[in-house]
Amino acid sequence: MIAGARIQLFLPACQNLKEKRAIVKSVLGKLRSRFHVSAAELAYQEQWQRAEIGIAAVANEMSFLANQMQAMIRLVENHPGVELIQADTEYYE
Repeated sequence: MIAGARIQLFLPACQNLKEKRAIVKSVLGKLRSRFHVSAAELAYQEQWQRAEIGIAAVANEMSFLANQMQAMIRLVENHPGVELIQADTEYYE
């Protein structure tokens, strides 16, 4: 089973790209270390207060994968300085 997510974020406190990249790097690092998934910034690299990240995960049970994806989205949503705009997930067997 494979799952993917595209998460759009608003970063209201960011005043420059350096601040934005610090927050995005922190979010990606937490996702990678806590859930052992692939995660990357996908879009809006040159906008200060906007980011889109992608997550890809693989597991042998769909229920486990769905729970993990929900937990990852919650982690992003609860990260300081981040407001979740939209989260889209897809699952493949």
